[in-house]
Amino acid sequence: MTLLVVAVFVLTYLGMAAGRWPGLAVDRTGIALLGALVVVLAGAVPAAEVQAAIDWPTLVILFGLMILSAQAAQAGLYDWCARRIAVAEAAPERLLALLVVTAGGLSMVLANDVVVFAMTPMLCAGLTGRGLDARPFLIGLAGAANAGSAATLIGNPQNILIGQVGGLDFWAFVAACGVPALIGLACVHVVVSRLWRGRWHLAQAGALPPVPEVDRGALWKAAAAALLLLGLFSAPLPHTTGVLLVAGLLLVSRRMATRTMLGMVDWHLLVLFAGLFVVTKALALTGLPAQGVAALAEAGLVPDRLSVLLPLSLVGSNTIGNVPLVMLLLAVWPDLAPGTLYGLAALSTLAGNLLVVGSLANIITVERARAAGVTLSFADHARCGVPMTLLSLAGAALWLWLAGYLAV
Repeated sequence: MTLLVVAVFVLTYLGMAAGRWPGLAVDRTGIALLGALVVVLAGAVPAAEVQAAIDWPTLVILFGLMILSAQAAQAGLYDWCARRIAVAEAAPERLLALLVVTAGGLSMVLANDVVVFAMTPMLCAGLTGRGLDARPFLIGLAGAANAGSAATLIGNPQNILIGQVGGLDFWAFVAACGVPALIGLACVHVVVSRLWRGRWHLAQAGALPPVPEVDRGALWKAAAAALLLLGLFSAPLPHTTGVLLVAGLLLVSRRMATRTMLGMVDWHLLVLFAGLFVVTKALALTGLPAQGVAALAEAGLVPDRLSVLLPLSLVGSNTIGNVPLVMLLLAVWPDLAPGTLYGLAALSTLAGNLLVVGSLANIITVERARAAGVTLSFADHARCGVPMTLLSLAGAALWLWLAGYLAV
């Protein structure tokens, strides 16, 4: 049984790294689900323990935040922001700065994957319409969404998971990870501006997209819900309670049908999380992770210091992805100190900017841009992604060390 579980685990995480299994139309979600089905049907995880293997509070928070993002999307917030940035009367460097601030700020409160999914098409249309090459701005969009999301417990899926497993305070997390996020945003703007200097413009301009409609009532409702959520995170309530309360209030609407709201929830991501929870639980039940932790501790390779955590985050995030990496590390080392968890959140998120495969936000940006007629190649992204990631990781590591969160 142990051999089967290890084989399923390895195949599942190889699938996370590759994005699919060769010769099959099975994506990451399908791979995680199939892996979970195999270990359950084989009896590696008893049917009675499947529910306990899944971290339901994490999924509940993800679901609630998707409802909040759906409200903002339906109000036209993302399209409005993208078009305003694209057609603003400013030099390309200033447009990029505006984009970085906007995408980074939105990703601190709304899920970064949703931000790039919603903004990419309108951004491409607006930029090409005024004769600007959309590629540097797309790199800036994805980079800023990743970096900005590092600041809060609700910015991205891996931070949500870390916060739930570690029982972290929302504002203590912001105090620890806010500075690395700001460093990351600055690095995104500086690197992209420098490397694309003099190459902003296309040979000819196209047609500007029409001005998107904004539902001001729905927009105010989304803003009020976001503020209420932040307030509830300051109260002595479980995070799940606050998120469900806000999601419930948003579902009570005279204009937006429940079916529409639920249709904008990323159910594939929720299923992927559930599948990975079950697969990692199966591995934990074999006893191998505990033996591995003991061996690594004897070798001095526990990720409670920067010299181990930083390279682990960089390599792991750009092979299996930052969400599977965090899930795996938390399963292997379930009792990490708060300082280590802050470091894991910040470093794994910023490391996702290195390559296109480093984060789901990068992949979404590339795919949505291709559908809009703009090709952002792996090399185009890496040319900026590598330096801005290494610089932001260096700055984040310096901050985590100086602030006393992690030793070297």
